[in-house]
Amino acid sequence: MERVRRKALVDAALRVIGDHGSLTVTMSDIARQAGVSPALAHHYFGSKEQLLIETIRSLLRQLRNDTVAALKAARTPRARLAAIIRVSFHADQFAPGTIAAWLAFYAEAQRSEETRRFLVIYARRLRSNLLADLKALLPADAAERIAEGAAAMIDGLYIRQSLKSAPIGIDASIALTEDYLNALLATASPSPRREKERPHRTTQGQMT
Repeated sequence: MERVRRKALVDAALRVIGDHGSLTVTMSDIARQAGVSPALAHHYFGSKEQLLIETIRSLLRQLRNDTVAALKAARTPRARLAAIIRVSFHADQFAPGTIAAWLAFYAEAQRSEETRRFLVIYARRLRSNLLADLKALLPADAAERIAEGAAAMIDGLYIRQSLKSAPIGIDASIALTEDYLNALLATASPSPRREKERPHRTTQGQMT
């Protein structure tokens, strides 16, 4: 029951944040959405701040799980790169509550060291996943440069999508990122180690 209620509170926090468009919500707002008393919400999480931290942990955990599943289904480094891009623009990531939560947490990271740490985990994980498979195709210096660019493009397109500031959809965002990768892969020197010679190694980090 505790696990069920904790998840219900995290889900409620996402919905309330989505409705408010910011983290200026109260524990009572979240508890009411979850159908429990504020006292019970405090019992499980101690404070609103701890509940919000668990909420961002849940977002990262879901993104990690989706990425791991997508990578397992891909057979080559290039296919795994495509899988990372697709997961990053998955429709679930564009649910109103999820969008509002991500943007609110980015704003909160300017003053909260713990929130910033979780967002750094996300950024490092995305770069690491891209880099692992790019190194199977390119020399290390080119792989690192393209990984940084692809990660920046994914994040930038997500923000533009979430703010409705670009007249492109999810499929177009995926296509733009794929075009970027294809163009650079075509011009960069191939790795001395061929794709078939490099065993796959998943670089997904564990949630702390």
